[in-house]
Amino acid sequence: MNKIKVHPNVAAASLALPAAEKGEAVSLTVWRRSLLFNGKGFTVFDTNGNLVFRVETHSRGSPREVVLMDAHGVAILTVRRKKLSLAEEWLVYDGDGDEPAPRRFTARRNRNLLRTKSLARLSPPRSLDGTGDAPGCRYDVEGSYAGRSLDMFACTSCASGGNQRQRVATVSRKEAAVGPDVFRLMVEPDLEPALAMAVVILLDQMNAS
Repeated sequence: MNKIKVHPNVAAASLALPAAEKGEAVSLTVWRRSLLFNGKGFTVFDTNGNLVFRVETHSRGSPREVVLMDAHGVAILTVRRKKLSLAEEWLVYDGDGDEPAPRRFTARRNRNLLRTKSLARLSPPRSLDGTGDAPGCRYDVEGSYAGRSLDMFACTSCASGGNQRQRVATVSRKEAAVGPDVFRLMVEPDLEPALAMAVVILLDQMNAS
């Protein structure tokens, strides 16, 4: 049985992006644990054991804001729960989320699974005039986060008025892993690996709330 490596090679850190540029899917191993002592978060590494992403929090319970960092601790995306909202909403920002960081998506949790299979939906920000969503791709997430079985679909509008759906990422249990804290994140070339990991963070936050 192959041993699962849970201590990434920081010295040879890589974003695993060269494979994506060649039109190949990127396979990442997600460890639901921080590298910091007594910390909470995630550690993500590639198939060579190189550190790719890290998430480190010290809050008890579910923190209102989580920052996805690269191997060197540079903020890539910030996931922030929206305050004073009737619906359960999270906002995804570039970088550390400080002003004037652009907002990438608004994420909503779906509690009514009788009407749709979608667990959560990421929509682009509203247009400047407030009349609708800005042009861009919407993402739907289906499956079970607790079971570590998820599919992420990119949804775009067609000229005929319909929608096109394409699977762009999956989460699955990792072979030989004991428990749900180590799992695989497979990202297709059409999606940023960082955004796929932000979706994992979102689902983790939604399930903890």
